[in-house]
Amino acid sequence: MSYSRRRFLAGAGVLALAGLPACAVLARSENIGGVRYGMVHDETRCIGCTACVDACREANLVPEGVSRLSIIRSEPVGDFPDVKYRFFRHSCQHCDRAPCVAVCPTGASFRDAATGIIDVNPDLCVGCQYCIVACPWRVRFIHPVSRTADKCDFCRKTRLKEGRQPACVEVCPTRALTFGNLDDPQSEVSKLIAGQTTYRYKLALGTLPKLYRVPFRYGEVKQ
Repeated sequence: MSYSRRRFLAGAGVLALAGLPACAVLARSENIGGVRYGMVHDETRCIGCTACVDACREANLVPEGVSRLSIIRSEPVGDFPDVKYRFFRHSCQHCDRAPCVAVCPTGASFRDAATGIIDVNPDLCVGCQYCIVACPWRVRFIHPVSRTADKCDFCRKTRLKEGRQPACVEVCPTRALTFGNLDDPQSEVSKLIAGQTTYRYKLALGTLPKLYRVPFRYGEVKQ
């Protein structure tokens, strides 16, 4: 593991800019070639069963006490007996302009050029937690065994490597999750986004998240 003191301090300087507008912090943007994977979470279909959470944990050997994915249930909407709940997927957004990549002093947090997926190289990570602080969605954590940053990687090193869908997509009983290449207009995920009303959480920050959502039919859209 080798990195210069100058590069480390440069990362610290970027982190110090966290109070500035997102566009200022994210001025450094890298071009990506190849496939650009993204996901749609259909909030009208999600029933909050958390099968996706369990499948993620099993497929990626996520230890107890931490999680790459969680489903947040809203307060009840409506009056008894006609009560409804909104289920919100909380996980990495795999942003095209990822602040976690911009602040990493060692290059451990990176955007995979072949897939557009944001990932972490544990061999380079020093556990400084800059990426955890920089993430507007607070979806990263320090792995209790490796002591390095960890998060959802769309099963890049497990299921995708085998030519399969992410574990959460495969297991969802209501087909609330759709995954695929956003740059292919003929892909299922691209057609879904083109044909449905969707939104992206905290889009105003300018990070260009690749997790789209079909909004819950009741109540306000969470921005």
